[in-house]
Amino acid sequence: MEDMIAAYDEKFGLNEPLWKQYLTYLSDTAQLDFNVSIISYPIPVLKIIRDSLPWTMGLLITTILISWVIGTFLGAFMGWPRSPKALDYILPPLLSLNAIPFFLLGLVLVYLFAFRLRWFPLLYGYKPGTFPEWSWGFARDVGYHAVLPALSIILVSIGGWALSMRAMMVTTTGEDYVTFADAKGLKDRTIFVRYSIRNALLPQTTALALALGQVIAGTIIVEVIFSYPGIGKTLYTAIRGSDYFLVQGIVFMLILAIATATLILDLIYPLLDPRINYSGN
Repeated sequence: MEDMIAAYDEKFGLNEPLWKQYLTYLSDTAQLDFNVSIISYPIPVLKIIRDSLPWTMGLLITTILISWVIGTFLGAFMGWPRSPKALDYILPPLLSLNAIPFFLLGLVLVYLFAFRLRWFPLLYGYKPGTFPEWSWGFARDVGYHAVLPALSIILVSIGGWALSMRAMMVTTTGEDYVTFADAKGLKDRTIFVRYSIRNALLPQTTALALALGQVIAGTIIVEVIFSYPGIGKTLYTAIRGSDYFLVQGIVFMLILAIATATLILDLIYPLLDPRINYSGN
């Protein structure tokens, strides 16, 4: 046993001074080398993350875009003075859903649509016993299993985006340039799209960048509830198994993903508002 411990200490560099171990760790992290998984030895951590990341990215990107687009346009119409009054009745249920955590709504959806009505599967990202492949049949199976996890995120998120966009639209419609455009006799559609929505989208995009961390955290818990084969389920398994290498690798990749997404949103700002210019001129 002592010989085995000594061999592993030498293999992982644990017999080196602490400062040298730390420098080695920083160097390996910079190269995205997070060592091997403890519970799945000898599979490298990066391979496990690479296998799980597409599932989470597919679910996350789809749900964020759908909820943000629907919530933004609903909020824009609800904040526009000339919109139908029937839209005022949509806001209360959306706000009620927004107050529910992702995982709690996920449990409710599982009970109603998977356990009681049996319209959708209870767990997993695809039918057990099948092998992942690039085919339309497998893609349909993945989409069928992803309906409930996606709904639990979309239904909760729409209300928040609608409320924030409605507030921005109310503020924007009171600006002088909107009043001036109305006095010039421009069409309501032109004022609504080119003057009100376009100027309200910038704060809405900023809110999206700030909310990415919360959305990712909620998605992780949703994946655990549905046993979805993504980063969240992998992180949960790693925490339960005290797989510190895998936990560190997943947390690092999540932070890197949030930072990258925020950078992309910052670069999109000039497309939304031509007054923003990063060239310094």
